[in-house]
Amino acid sequence: MAKQTSAKKIAKIIAGVIIFFTLPTFLFFGFLYFKYNEEIPLGIVDKQADALAYKMLDALNHKKYEATDYLEWTFKKRHHFKWNKKEGKCQVFWKNYVVFLDFKDSSKNKVYASNLEIKEKQEAEKLIRKATKYFNNDSFWLVAPYKVFDTGTKRSLVTLDNGEHALLITYTSGGSTPGDSYLWLLDDTGKPTGFKMWTSILPIDGLLATWSDWITTETGAMLPTFHKLLVLGLEIEDIKSSQSQE
Repeated sequence: MAKQTSAKKIAKIIAGVIIFFTLPTFLFFGFLYFKYNEEIPLGIVDKQADALAYKMLDALNHKKYEATDYLEWTFKKRHHFKWNKKEGKCQVFWKNYVVFLDFKDSSKNKVYASNLEIKEKQEAEKLIRKATKYFNNDSFWLVAPYKVFDTGTKRSLVTLDNGEHALLITYTSGGSTPGDSYLWLLDDTGKPTGFKMWTSILPIDGLLATWSDWITTETGAMLPTFHKLLVLGLEIEDIKSSQSQE
């Protein structure tokens, strides 16, 4: 009987600990969901949407970005990238790993751990997938405004409650999460100040992330160095850009 009573006490303690840690989280998520969750707005797909997209690109001097051959940056102090835009290659660094991605010829991908090449196929492929996912996500937070005319994008003009226009971009293909949509909020010049997101990886639809602290790089490309998402800050550091000498 004593053992049975002891087991019941332990079970109650475990249940209490689980409730203590999960109930506040559940309540907090419920608060966020009812405060921020919103349906994706309806937009009009026409020439006005394209015109607003071009206005955003012009505000960022997108020709300078297009002429940029190399980009380097660090995302959230965790992942570092050396991207050869011109040749379609990128080196991805995290922890003790370095992955060389070749977007045009995947057979040339290589993986290193502590400077030693990983040749075991399954392990190498796993790390290549991880590096590709890091690149798709982290580069998006850096250059997303320049991707509004990428293959597989749909542009829609949305009229906000205050009468201003916003640009809704839906990615129907490509990247790690096709089907995601982003509503770009712009200032009077067309420069992005933030976007709202409807994505498969976020449990709340319509969350706002700011696009701020813009810098002009060595090649003239304009890139953000900070995003705020709820109480989280996403920092982008060590940004460098260059052009080939050819």
